[in-house]
Amino acid sequence: MKRGPKRKKPGLMRPESLMMSYGYHPEWSEGAIKTPLFQTSTFVFHSAREGKEFFSQAYGLKEKDPAHPMGLIYSRLNNPNLEIVEDRLNLWDRAESSAVFASGMAAISTSILALVGLGEAVVFARPVYGGTDYLLEHLLPEKGIVTREFPAGADAAEVEGILEQLEEAGTPCRLVFMETPANPTLVETDIEALAAVAHRHGALCAVDNTLLGPLYQRPLEHGADLVLYSATKNLGGHSDLVAGVALGSGELVESIKLYRTILGSMLDPHSAWLLLRSLETAKLRMTCACKNAQKVAAWLAKHPRVGRVHYPGLLPEGDQKGIHERQALGPGAMLAFELAEGGEQEAFRVIDNTELIKLAVSLGGTESLVEHPSSMTHADVPPDEQAAIGITASLIRLSVGIEHPDDLIADLAAALDTLEPAAVVEAEPSEESST
Repeated sequence: MKRGPKRKKPGLMRPESLMMSYGYHPEWSEGAIKTPLFQTSTFVFHSAREGKEFFSQAYGLKEKDPAHPMGLIYSRLNNPNLEIVEDRLNLWDRAESSAVFASGMAAISTSILALVGLGEAVVFARPVYGGTDYLLEHLLPEKGIVTREFPAGADAAEVEGILEQLEEAGTPCRLVFMETPANPTLVETDIEALAAVAHRHGALCAVDNTLLGPLYQRPLEHGADLVLYSATKNLGGHSDLVAGVALGSGELVESIKLYRTILGSMLDPHSAWLLLRSLETAKLRMTCACKNAQKVAAWLAKHPRVGRVHYPGLLPEGDQKGIHERQALGPGAMLAFELAEGGEQEAFRVIDNTELIKLAVSLGGTESLVEHPSSMTHADVPPDEQAAIGITASLIRLSVGIEHPDDLIADLAAALDTLEPAAVVEAEPSEESST
């Protein structure tokens, strides 16, 4: 690969167009139209002086010069596949810079360690993804980082009160963290309002945007400083890779990348190459899945065996709908529903009787997945705390894929029909195929 100008300016083209080629020139690799896989651990320098120059930039011994970017050194620091996928990810969120990681949890944990010090605090919305919850509730406090929670959907005054209490105790908050919509209850938190609170107190605001993805929500445009993803989900979309991303300003991401280099939490070249492939179809996949989810959610909301559907596309008039309309561009493809009667046993019966929809954790793939948050993804959260944040024994989480929506509804109808006595809700046939 011949090093040269790294980026073509995106101009007025839209991200879905630029996903095919942005950040890569075919002449770099013998005219290959697609980015090759650079499966290598290290790179050859043209001279010892060049090697010295690259390392001086890599370790901050010399200020980086955009006109003379650091060259390739070692795949723990940089790799063509990593750099190109980061260039393309920047486009979706309109970010200055991004860093890709070995997993979503690697992105979250590395970012927090880079931004929050011993005796400082992270204030976070709950519920969040189970792994994030464990990190914030157990691992970080064990290492001297203070954490405080607030309920997802809380207003600015409640969060500001927590930050003021921390300041009075001599424990400054360095990061306000939220996942919105929340996993798995889909409660939405006002990004702009809480980012303003964070900034007034000298803290940063980070948003886990995994559930909606950049197609349906762009937190940086609403005041967030850092956007985080499990790229395993909507961005990867094929259930065949594990990856994470952090996006923000160049200065902020650069400080996170230093920790990524030393902790070794970077993405491997092959997974980066797979992610490049996935980004080409992200809009198509996510648009189809969202349309399917809207139809499935509307059907579930009318079913007599379903007590409540949690879905951004079905919000009643009120604060939650207002937040969604201000900061989101669409409802996404994740939903959850609670049974009208029963608990874990009845939820298991429904889950065990789906056929097209697969019982597995994760979300955002081409296939539809169903799971039981209380006993699976959020099992580490104590039962009383689960109840307080809306995770009930009858709650079922459903990630809707790109199958035909009528087939998904038929599968759910058959599963719900195992709960006696069950009333059958006829599905209206689609006018067009979901694909």
